[in-house]
Amino acid sequence: MSVSNDAATGSVVDQRAQFFTLLDDCLAQSALVKLVLARYVGAETDLQRILIAPVTLKGQACLSFVYRYKTRDITKNHPLAEAVALIADLLPGSFRNAHLLSLSDEVQLEFSKKGKANLSRSQAGPSRVAPAAAHDREKKRYLELTRPFLTDLGVTNRQHELIPAMSRKWKQINKFIEVFSHALASSAIRLDKPVRVADFGSGKGYLTFAIHDYLRNTLQVQGEVTGVELREDMVTLCNNAAARLEHPGLVFRCGDVRSVAPSELEVMIALHACDIATDYAIHTGIRSGAAIIMCSPCCHKQIRQQIQSPGLLQPMLQYGLHMGQQAEMVTDSLRALLLEACGYETKVFEFISLEHTNKNKMILAVKRAGPVDPASILARIGELKSFYAIDEQCLETLLRADGYFS
Repeated sequence: MSVSNDAATGSVVDQRAQFFTLLDDCLAQSALVKLVLARYVGAETDLQRILIAPVTLKGQACLSFVYRYKTRDITKNHPLAEAVALIADLLPGSFRNAHLLSLSDEVQLEFSKKGKANLSRSQAGPSRVAPAAAHDREKKRYLELTRPFLTDLGVTNRQHELIPAMSRKWKQINKFIEVFSHALASSAIRLDKPVRVADFGSGKGYLTFAIHDYLRNTLQVQGEVTGVELREDMVTLCNNAAARLEHPGLVFRCGDVRSVAPSELEVMIALHACDIATDYAIHTGIRSGAAIIMCSPCCHKQIRQQIQSPGLLQPMLQYGLHMGQQAEMVTDSLRALLLEACGYETKVFEFISLEHTNKNKMILAVKRAGPVDPASILARIGELKSFYAIDEQCLETLLRADGYFS
């Protein structure tokens, strides 16, 4: 695969043809990591970009197209020839930017508003590896049961067989890594540099070990993962396991989100941080420049104590259960909107049912590439707070104190 570094001197047709030659070479050599079509200029409402990756379905090589909208994703799979033809139809009529990542190259094809094309290429970092071609989704596993940490933490026995009582935990681990994998693919995180992760409230370390193992062994990138936990016995247990299992770059520290504040992060995780601890965790992620923020909130006391039911809703919210659900929905909506105002693309969705708790909501935020004007979002936040007579929301207070919103 080769293309001149001065490809911009060629015609639009030449450079577009060179790009598709590179794409064909990638597919023929099974070297495609991913292809992202961005800068959408079509007429479809809320479509932002398309993420394309290799997939194997019923033994046939295909490309999986994830159409990313503002509030949802739609996945469509196409055989290779059909997929390449579809990409050709989309460039440049619907998308003005194509970002191709292969095992050896990183290629950008960009079209200006006047239709001028620019093709550039750089070499990939030495750590880049092709993702394993996915099979039918229900069979997908992001971790193997043979991984040593699963035995050490009691998920599998010495024969690497799943212990029946841990089946829910095993599903949780895989779902967590699946969500992380998709977020990583759509983020701007560079895999040729260390990927720094902080997991607040790491507990026994199931997910902390899993994300470190996924980064180091599946993706073969340099993962630097810190688990933060208040219980000293859990910190000691996990540090001993990390040393025993030879997990370089994995460390556990005693503390919480207020006492352990990394200066820079790529990924911030906080599962089941109670009430405003979730706000402090999100705040830490934003301040640390995290490209990915993953939270599973727990308890919503701050907002519940403030909410005054609007007259129309009083008959419904007089019941404690409904009031709790309303407080949860309002709190997490405010958090999601504040993340959007800080430049993140945010989703709120049901995670898998978690062991020992019915709290299965996740807030997932991925940093956007371009700037965001927060004015309209902040106006919507103000209207929502006014409707429910809310005086203060912790995350907003923390962000304003830092000068994020003028």
